[in-house]
Amino acid sequence: MRKRQKFVLTAVVVAGGVLGVQSLNLGWRYLAVGLLAVLSWVLSAWSLREGLSGWEWLTVLVPPAVFTAAVGLFYILLPQSWWAKLLVGFLIGIGEYAVLLTANIFSVAAIRTIALLRAAHAVGFVMTILTGFFLFDTVMSFRLDWWANGLLAAGVGVILIMPALWSVELLEKVERNIWLYSVTLGGCIGTLAMAVSFWPMNTVVNSLFLTTSLYVFLGVAQHHFAQRLFKRTIWEYLTVGVVVLVTMLATSGWGV
Repeated sequence: MRKRQKFVLTAVVVAGGVLGVQSLNLGWRYLAVGLLAVLSWVLSAWSLREGLSGWEWLTVLVPPAVFTAAVGLFYILLPQSWWAKLLVGFLIGIGEYAVLLTANIFSVAAIRTIALLRAAHAVGFVMTILTGFFLFDTVMSFRLDWWANGLLAAGVGVILIMPALWSVELLEKVERNIWLYSVTLGGCIGTLAMAVSFWPMNTVVNSLFLTTSLYVFLGVAQHHFAQRLFKRTIWEYLTVGVVVLVTMLATSGWGV
C-alpha cells in the first residue's frame, strides 16, 4: 500500500472514530478520545515508518496524534445536528490528511532537500494554530480554577511549539534551545491563561486570545530559528497581538 493510500485510510479511520465518540455516554467520551489519539499515533507511525528515525518518532508523529485529540475534544462541545456531524467529519478527514502530508515532508526533508518544504512549513503552522484553538477552547470550557487553566494551557503550548520549532531546522535531535524556547513560551501562554481566567469574557473569546498568543510567540520564534527575524516581522506579529488584546478589553464585561 502506498503512503498516500495509508494517509487516506488513517484520515478516514480517525474521522469515523471522532464521529463515533458521540454515540458513547459522556463519561466514556474523553477516554475514547484519548484512545483514538493513541490509535492516530500508531497509524501515523505505520504510514511514515520508512522515513522515521531517532527523535522523529516524537517530533513527526506527535502533531497528528495531538490534532486527533484536539478535534475529538472540541467535537464533544459541538451541537449534535446531522449537518454539523457531516461537516465536522469531512473537515477532520481533510485536516488529518494535511497533517500527515506535512509530517511526511518533514521526515523526508530531514534526510534530503525537498522542494515542498516551504509549503509544508506554512501548512504545519496553520494546523498548529488550529489545533491550539481546539485545545484552548476545550480547556477554557471546563471552567477550572485559574491555576489549572494555566497548567493545562502551558502543557498545550509546549506540546505544540516543540515540534513546530524542530521543523524549522529538522535536526537529528531536539536541541536544548528548542526545549528551552518551548517551555518558556508555553509558560507564557499558561500565564496568559491564568490572567484571562479572571476576565469576564466568554470561552470562545478567551480561546481566541490564547490562540493569538500562540500565533505571535510561535511565529516570532520560528523566524528567529530560521534566522529571518527582522524588526518589521516582529511589529507585524505584535500588531496582531495588540489588536486582539485591545478588542478583548473593549468588549469585556467589567463593570456590567
